[in-house]
Amino acid sequence: MEDPEVIRHSAAHVLAAAVLRLFPSTKIDIGPATETGFYYDFDGDRTFTAEDFAAIEEEMARTVAADLPFRRKEVSRAEAEEIFRKSGQHYKLERLADIAEGETISLYELGDFVDLCRGPHVASSGAIGAFRLLSIAGAYYRGSETNRQMQRIYGVAFASREELDKYLEDLEEAKRRDHRRLGKELQLFLIDNDVGAGLILWLPRGATMRLELQQFIMGELVRQGYEQVMTPHVARLELFRTSGHFPYYRDAQFEPIADRENLDPTLSYGELSAELESGARSGFLVKPMNCPAHIKIFSSTPKSYRDLPCRLAEFGTVYRWEQSGELSGMTRVRGFTQDDAHIFCTEEQLESEIRGCLSLVRKIFETLAMGDHRVRLSLRDPQSNKYIGDDLSWEKSEAALRRAIQGFGLKYEEDVGGAAFYGPKIDFVVKDVLGREWQLGTIQVDYNLPQRFNLTYIGPDNRPSVPAMIHRAPFGSLERFCGILIEHFGGDFPLWLAPEQVRILPISDDLVPWGRQLRETLMENGIRATVDDHSDKLGAKIRRAELLRVPYAAVVGEKERESGTVSVRCRIRKEHEGNHSVDVFVKLLRADIASRRLPDRFLKDG
Repeated sequence: MEDPEVIRHSAAHVLAAAVLRLFPSTKIDIGPATETGFYYDFDGDRTFTAEDFAAIEEEMARTVAADLPFRRKEVSRAEAEEIFRKSGQHYKLERLADIAEGETISLYELGDFVDLCRGPHVASSGAIGAFRLLSIAGAYYRGSETNRQMQRIYGVAFASREELDKYLEDLEEAKRRDHRRLGKELQLFLIDNDVGAGLILWLPRGATMRLELQQFIMGELVRQGYEQVMTPHVARLELFRTSGHFPYYRDAQFEPIADRENLDPTLSYGELSAELESGARSGFLVKPMNCPAHIKIFSSTPKSYRDLPCRLAEFGTVYRWEQSGELSGMTRVRGFTQDDAHIFCTEEQLESEIRGCLSLVRKIFETLAMGDHRVRLSLRDPQSNKYIGDDLSWEKSEAALRRAIQGFGLKYEEDVGGAAFYGPKIDFVVKDVLGREWQLGTIQVDYNLPQRFNLTYIGPDNRPSVPAMIHRAPFGSLERFCGILIEHFGGDFPLWLAPEQVRILPISDDLVPWGRQLRETLMENGIRATVDDHSDKLGAKIRRAELLRVPYAAVVGEKERESGTVSVRCRIRKEHEGNHSVDVFVKLLRADIASRRLPDRFLKDG
C-alpha cells in the first residue's frame, strides 16, 4: 500500500503539471506534502480563484487516468540550469542554487512536466486514486514578507474515493466544530483588532467556562499540596537574561521596554533596541515565562530539606510574539494564561513529584474524555548547541522522567532534539473526536535554572544543596485548551462546564414571574440558569436555547406551575427528559454537576 505522504507529494506534481498546461506562463516554486494534504506555490499574471478549481481538477484527472509514470532522473547542475532556464522557471533556478556542491540533483518527469525534486513519488499517477482542491491563499516566497507574494493552492489526495469521501465528511464536521465559529455563535470569546491580533477577550459565557476549569484544577492542586502565588506581567530584562529566556527565546518575545528613568530622547528606535539587546541599557520585558518570578519567590526565604517539596502554582498570563500569519483563534495566540506550577524538590523526591504531575494530567484527560492521547519524551540532542547546562544534569533529569513514565505504566515515544533549552520534558499529544492531534500538557525537569539563579536549600548534612525543579502545566494554555474543548465537545459541554446550564422557557408572559422564582431556586442550588422572558412563541424560545447549546431547557406552562413541575428538554442527557418535580430536577442537576458526568454521546463511545 502506498505511503499517504508519497501520494500527497505526487498529487502536488500533478497539480503543477495541470496548471502549467492550462496557464503556460505561470511560474512554479515548491509543492510539498503536508500533514493532511499538499500544496503548490504559483506566480503569474492570472489571479486564481476557487472557480478555476473545476478546470484544474479536470486536467489533473486526465493525468491520473492516463497512469503516467513518475521518472526520476539524476542530472548535473549545468543540465538542470539549462532545463529551467529554457522553460523560464526562475524560481526553480533559485532553488537549484540552494543545493550544495556535491549533492545529488534529481528531477522527476511526469509526461512533459519536469520538476526539481528529491522524491520519492508513486510509480505512476494512477496510484492517486482520488483528490480534491480545497482552497487558495497568499504565501510569501520563502516565507519572507519582503519577497513577492505567491498563490498557494491547497488540496488533498488519497489512494481511494472512499478515503477522500471520509476525509471530506470529517472536514465538514471540523468546520461545524471550528472553535472560531462556535466561539462567536456561543458568545464565548472575541478577538478585536483594536485590542490586538492574538489577544483574547473572554466574554462572560467563555469566562464562566474558563473559571470552571480553573476551579476544577484548583481542587486537585489543594489536594496535592500546592500553594498559589501571583506575579506581575512585566519584569526587568536582567531577570530573563539570568534565566536564559533572553536571548534563547528572543524571536518569540515582544520587544523589550526601555527604563523611562534613564531614557535618552536622542536615540533612534534602532539604537535604543540595540542597547537593550546588548545590555548597555536597562529595561523591562512582558514576561514570556512565569518560572523566573516563581524562582524569586522560592529564594526569598531560606529553605531546608524539611521545606521541600515546595510547590508554587499560578494561573499566570504570559506573552509570546507569534507571526501574524501563524495566529489562529484561541489555539495560536500572543497572550495566554498557563495553569503553571513549579516544584522545587530534592533529587530523591523528583521521581515521586513527576508521578504526582502525571496523575494530575490523567485526571484532567479522563474527566474531559481525552483518553486517546500519546506521551512523548522530548530529549536533548547531544550534537546541538542550543541547550544549556552540563551533561550530568541532563542525564539525571532524562533518567528521572523516563523512570516516572515507566513506573506509571505509560507507553511513550522519544523525541531526540525536542527538549526545552534548559531541560527534557514529557509532552501529552491528545487526539480529539475527529482524530486531530493537539499538544497540550507538559512536564519538564530542570537542573539548570536552579544553578543559574544560585538556588540552595540546607540538606540533612547541614550543607547547601541545589534543588531540582519541575515545570508543569497540565492544561498548557487555557486559551488553547478551551479552543480545543469547544471543538472536542462541538459546543455541547458537560453540564458542569456549560456557561449556561438551564434556560427556563415560560410559554406565556403571565408565567414569567413563576419562571423567575424557579430560576432563584436553581441559582440557590449552584445551578446557572436564565429565564427567556421574550413575548414570542415557545418554538422561538426553544430555538434560541438550542443555538446557544444550553444543555437543559425547562418549559413551564400553567399545568407545570400548578403542579410544581417542569417539562425538561435536554441536549446531553436523554434519560432526564420529561416531567419532573422541581425538587427532583434540582437533584438530577446537582448530581450531574458534582460527578462531572460526560454527555451521553461520550459515554456511549466509551
